[in-house]
Amino acid sequence: MKNFCRFKSLVFVASLTLIFSCSIHAAEPNQGDLKNLDLGKDVSLELVYIPPGQFMMGSTAAEKSWATGIEGGAQPGTVREQYEGEPRPMQVRRGFWMGRTEVTRGQFSQFIKESGYVTDAEKPGGVTQVFNHEWDRYYRGMKTFYPWKSVADKSWRDPGFGIPMKDNYPVVCVSYQDMKAFCRWLTEKERKAGRLPSGLEIRLPTEAEWAYACRGGSKQSQYFWWGNDLMEGKGRLNISAVDFLPKRDMIWPFANAPWSDGFAFLSPVDHYGEKGRNGFGLADMCGGVWEFVLDHFDPKGGHESIHFLDQEQLSVSSPVCRGGNYFDVPGNARCAVRLGIYSVSYSDSRDGFRICLGVAQKTLPVGRTP
Repeated sequence: MKNFCRFKSLVFVASLTLIFSCSIHAAEPNQGDLKNLDLGKDVSLELVYIPPGQFMMGSTAAEKSWATGIEGGAQPGTVREQYEGEPRPMQVRRGFWMGRTEVTRGQFSQFIKESGYVTDAEKPGGVTQVFNHEWDRYYRGMKTFYPWKSVADKSWRDPGFGIPMKDNYPVVCVSYQDMKAFCRWLTEKERKAGRLPSGLEIRLPTEAEWAYACRGGSKQSQYFWWGNDLMEGKGRLNISAVDFLPKRDMIWPFANAPWSDGFAFLSPVDHYGEKGRNGFGLADMCGGVWEFVLDHFDPKGGHESIHFLDQEQLSVSSPVCRGGNYFDVPGNARCAVRLGIYSVSYSDSRDGFRICLGVAQKTLPVGRTP
């Protein structure tokens, strides 16, 4: 009788173990699973689950050469492509959730309405970079002129494009500090609602997470998430293309994508639908707007672990941005492209961000300005 009871107990324990193991397994997200965050007032934000995996950081010599060639159109003879580093394998060891699209103007507006936050560009003495509508050429004599100017009367509310802003455009003219404030607000909102698992937070992605996510699951060092052929990008991304500036009969000079993407400036997020989404289901990972990540910029290349200005202080003074923007030539809108931003309070009408839900990552922005 004792042995029979013991046998029943063992069966019962084994059954519980099996049930518990199955429940744990069932709770583990799968690639492509979706999660919707409720921001209030019928505004939501969609996240896509990305499992752990390996990828290639950096770019080959052939890719760098193409980027500065006729089709790529990036300016040759600068150090910009060196920032990408040589191709090297890296691993993202933990899965995470990432915004299907960049944060939109409508989503950011809900944050402002609920929190009362004032962005860096809107503070006394604040400025932002916008398009200069008086600009008419790159060259005058031997001098080069760029179509951007720093102004004190523009912000995410009105980035100065001269076209009506819509809530489904990516938000621009926001700084690294503003982006982190949005993430803190949304983290607290989810936490208070009991929807945020312990140890996780909503934040900017690390550079490795962003670079891995951009390639869409490819382990190859290819130019774009769909491959190396620029022509396959038609109908996939918002980039410098054959589009006229508003109320003008000229297009961007230098190299352009040889088709019209339909927009001289921003396109709505996810405008290109399934064709504009990579292997992980993420939209607008190349072109659109520059996307900020958590890391401090290292001109030698990106890192597998988050990189700081000071590792002990966890400080960041020059954030990294990735992916290119609507103004960029094709060579500047590749998966490997990366730049350092002037300061944590700098904002620009070409810059935006995408959120990540993952393990907590503490960073301390330094070098604040009004």
